[in-house]
Amino acid sequence: MTDQSKPQPPKGLGPLAKREMRFAYALLLPTFLIVLSVVLFPLVANVWISFKPVTLGDLRAPSILINERVMGDLEAVGDEADIRYRARNSSRKSAIADVVMTDTLPASLTVLSVDDRCTLDGLDLRCELGDYEAGQREDILVRVAATAAFLSDPPNVKDTKPDFDFVPENILTNNDFTLDNFRKVFNASDFWAVLWASMYYTIAGTIGALVMGLFAAQLMNMAFRGRSVLRGLFLSPYVAPVIAVALAWVLLLDPGPGGTLNALLIQLGVIDGPISFLGQRVAEISFLGLTFNFPVALTVVIIFEIWRYFPLAMLFILARMQSMSTDIYEAAEIDGATPLQQFRFISLPQLMGIMAVLFLLRFIWTFNKFDDIFLLTGGAAGTRTLTVNVYEQAFAISDLGAGAAVAVVVFLILLMFSVIFFKFSPEDDA
Repeated sequence: MTDQSKPQPPKGLGPLAKREMRFAYALLLPTFLIVLSVVLFPLVANVWISFKPVTLGDLRAPSILINERVMGDLEAVGDEADIRYRARNSSRKSAIADVVMTDTLPASLTVLSVDDRCTLDGLDLRCELGDYEAGQREDILVRVAATAAFLSDPPNVKDTKPDFDFVPENILTNNDFTLDNFRKVFNASDFWAVLWASMYYTIAGTIGALVMGLFAAQLMNMAFRGRSVLRGLFLSPYVAPVIAVALAWVLLLDPGPGGTLNALLIQLGVIDGPISFLGQRVAEISFLGLTFNFPVALTVVIIFEIWRYFPLAMLFILARMQSMSTDIYEAAEIDGATPLQQFRFISLPQLMGIMAVLFLLRFIWTFNKFDDIFLLTGGAAGTRTLTVNVYEQAFAISDLGAGAAVAVVVFLILLMFSVIFFKFSPEDDA
């Protein structure tokens, strides 16, 4: 007699289930390909450009520049002269292949001879000029003679503009690759200083936003009069336009007469003179007999980062707190646990999962942050991070290849961090 309560091994998928599964995959395939292309195409394009010697000027496709004029005097019937086409490759880096020029010559001129590469069909001139190297220029000559009709009504040879048909070389798709962009990035005298500023800004800004968000969420998790109003005030830094809050901070920290913070500190006797909080790179600080350099502007930018983005951490942590069961807190209170002990041994273990996810997201977003730093300091006074360096390389000095190389370095750092994070990140004790 068999035991009917004994679990039976799962059976394999039948033919109908397999067909349904294949059909479902076929329906999802277009969406998957679209998402994959949206995600991967910019990344692949950036890596590709990082190995190309390309600047902003190289993005303009090379073309043939032409100057047409009559060389010689045609004052009597039978006088001879040359129609000169001076052609030039507009690019000094890219070649142009299969150049063909076509033009219509004036009917009142007698054509005596044309360039060896040209053919004449009636008045239609066609010249197969071949390939033009970078910066190449040359003259195409057509020998003509004056007629009576020409002398009575001299035409302008420029009335019919020559047309060109050619295949320009695209610097982004050719086979010219180089490692000079990465050498330029790593050999720069300030690369390690910029990397240190990026890590300091990212780690301090991320941890500060999480800690401040944690305390704000703990406060908002308690019931008291005016909690909704205070919650709205806490959210205001995050929802306000960045250009508005950045301008407010610049005015607040201005070392001039209009700087509110400097004026307040001077009146309180804390400082003797105004401090350029956003323009001073370092200040010497003495503590316990030790003197060290304190990064003033970078620290102020980090404080702005913490103030602006702690509301996001508060929302996530508060949502997790409100999903916790209150029974365990009541039992702990009966057992005599203090609020600090409840927070340490009950709340924190349950918050570690969401805190870890927030740390990952905030680390990536802060490391990629550009607008806050650019609006506050423009990357000056020791606040130039790798993302600001991408902008300066690609647009300030028009070196797209070097800018893309810095972006690849940023991607590799974040990829390495993400791999380490997923390997050692804690799980949520839900």
